[in-house]
Amino acid sequence: PDRVLLEIADYVAYYTVASARAFETARYCLIDSLGCAFEALEHPECTKLLGPAAPGAVVPHGARVPGTQFQLDPATAAFNTGCLVRWLDFNDTWVAAQTTHPSDDVGAILAVADHLSRVRAASGERALTMDAVLESMIKAHEVQGALGMENALSSYGIDHVLLLKVACAAVLTRLLGGSRDEIVNAVSLAFFEPSLALHRYGSNTGPRKGWAAADAASQAIRFASMAVKGEPGYPEVLTHPKWGFNKVFLGGNAFAGAREYGTLVMENVLFKLQCPVVIHAQSAIECALRLHAAVRDRIEDIAKIELVSHQRTLRTIDKRGPLRNAADRDHCLQYAVAVALLYGRLTARDYEDDVAADPRIDRLRKLMTLEENLDYTRAYLDPRQRMNPNSIQVYFNDGTATDRTEVEHPIGHPLRRNEGIPMLIEKFKRNLARRYPAKQRDAILESCLNHERLMNMAVHKFTDMLAI
Repeated sequence: PDRVLLEIADYVAYYTVASARAFETARYCLIDSLGCAFEALEHPECTKLLGPAAPGAVVPHGARVPGTQFQLDPATAAFNTGCLVRWLDFNDTWVAAQTTHPSDDVGAILAVADHLSRVRAASGERALTMDAVLESMIKAHEVQGALGMENALSSYGIDHVLLLKVACAAVLTRLLGGSRDEIVNAVSLAFFEPSLALHRYGSNTGPRKGWAAADAASQAIRFASMAVKGEPGYPEVLTHPKWGFNKVFLGGNAFAGAREYGTLVMENVLFKLQCPVVIHAQSAIECALRLHAAVRDRIEDIAKIELVSHQRTLRTIDKRGPLRNAADRDHCLQYAVAVALLYGRLTARDYEDDVAADPRIDRLRKLMTLEENLDYTRAYLDPRQRMNPNSIQVYFNDGTATDRTEVEHPIGHPLRRNEGIPMLIEKFKRNLARRYPAKQRDAILESCLNHERLMNMAVHKFTDMLAI
């Protein structure tokens, strides 16, 4: 089989995760992802996509969808949970040649583990425990992120969720008891179906970006299940000279394997802690929030707003003209900055039509300039620095100006873990309060913040605790 397939399979099948830091970060990633899901349950455009494929269907030993009453087959549960985690663009991110959202894997991993745990418990075997969920997340994060460092798929029009599908197909095959060769087969199946990245760009930006990863994750479950049942793989899925992935989708360029696999991605993942917005805007919004007090009483006197960022920001979220929907707005740097300057906040609700109707937002957008700082771009692209720098300065009609406010690493960056983790926990508490009564909320929080207790908890006991 193609070398890339073998390297992924060897890592997933044989690598032992020994990093305490990786496991601890995985636990924070899990609770942050669940918090994002609880908040998304307040958004009808998301919840209308949830539930069983056949209303009223009963699934023995089905997987639960956190924050709901649904108990579904694993693939459908993964789609449901994946939609919730991803919908508000508030879950974690890995910045590389191909930016990904690694915790998109939570829905699939939790669904399969929940189902397996229930089956084992029902047959009198030892239930699967949450340490297996966290280890699977670490490996799935690593495959997505490491491959993303080498393959800029979006430059070919391929959506980054392909990397999620590949990673989940691998780790879920292992979770289901599959061998190294069966992992190879499952991963080869995942490469057959890349999807377009069209829904993330320009006037085509739309709500598909909230469920594209969920769809990929649910497909990965099917591929993993097929592989452990003996479905063969396709050893030249990447390199076949005429019909392989490289030839058909990459114009003959090679899909590159990772330089190495370990625990780097989970340990260094970026959390979104202040606001739901695309990662490239996170530090810009932090700048805008700092400037709010200085400009809130002088909004009508603003003459110009200078935004400075790196090249990826200019390429992906520099938008002028009308914005059609919430998904379009949360991928617009100027919109997000305008809201933060005006209100001193940026929430998921601020992308909805009623807030967007405030004429001051479009007025501020028109006053903004956006320029690339080459040093910012170099720092962004340097894997040793992993910076995400932005700066903002506001000028007034009387010739005065605010100080230039600069943030090199947003609050969710690994270099700011000491101040970031308390914010992550507060974010989780707020989201728990949206969904659960006090007694249940306290029980969930106690379990999630006790590392050893969570690691040793049966998966189905954990998901039962999250049911409404």
